[in-house]
Amino acid sequence: MAKETISVNIDPKEIEKFESLAQRWWDPNSEFRTLHHINPTRLNYINDKANLKNKTVIDIGCGGGILTQSMAELGAKATGLDPAKASITVAKLHALETGMDKHVRYIQDDPDEFAKNQSEKFDIVTALEILEHVPDYAQLVKTIAHIVKPGGKIFFSTINRHPKAYLLAILGAEYLMNILPRGTHEFQKFIKPSELSKAIREAGLIMKELVGFSYNPLTGRSGLSESVDVNYLIFAEKPN
Repeated sequence: MAKETISVNIDPKEIEKFESLAQRWWDPNSEFRTLHHINPTRLNYINDKANLKNKTVIDIGCGGGILTQSMAELGAKATGLDPAKASITVAKLHALETGMDKHVRYIQDDPDEFAKNQSEKFDIVTALEILEHVPDYAQLVKTIAHIVKPGGKIFFSTINRHPKAYLLAILGAEYLMNILPRGTHEFQKFIKPSELSKAIREAGLIMKELVGFSYNPLTGRSGLSESVDVNYLIFAEKPN
């Protein structure tokens, strides 16, 4: 039986954007400090829903490995996947420096190509803050459905295409407070929850929960929220 053909779904400009910042991934005071601040909330949510211990998990668009290594530290057999070579190099180096190199692996590859060339399936797939950086997020959702085991759990997080998100995530974060580099996000690439929910259903996955995500850049505190106007998380499953 011939392998399913899965198209490449990467944006070279997006890769270049994160390649240029790669060496600062693990600096908690760098452009990535927001990811360091929100990581505990995201990690706890995933662990509460899926119990990471001894589970095989792949983190799509892992960057420098902030979430990937955190999941490994909770006992997951973690894989980080990212097309940016510099980010993967930094992730591997940090794992080596912290003694986690035997518990987490990093692969430089495009998710579609990885899915096409690998037969491995995972208990858990995470795709956090990556959907708004690819040309076709619905295609990436299908790719994720391809690599998760039946009964496996999937976690997405992204930004809503809502006026409030433009004010906070772009004008506020990138231009007023300089929390993120200018040009990190493009409003037209933000995804409404209804659009992502539709892509999840069309990929044959079952949506289990939609929850908002809040972050206060002044205090560095984050948490779950009822509002999905800006950031939100979706928990989904693949039918058995």
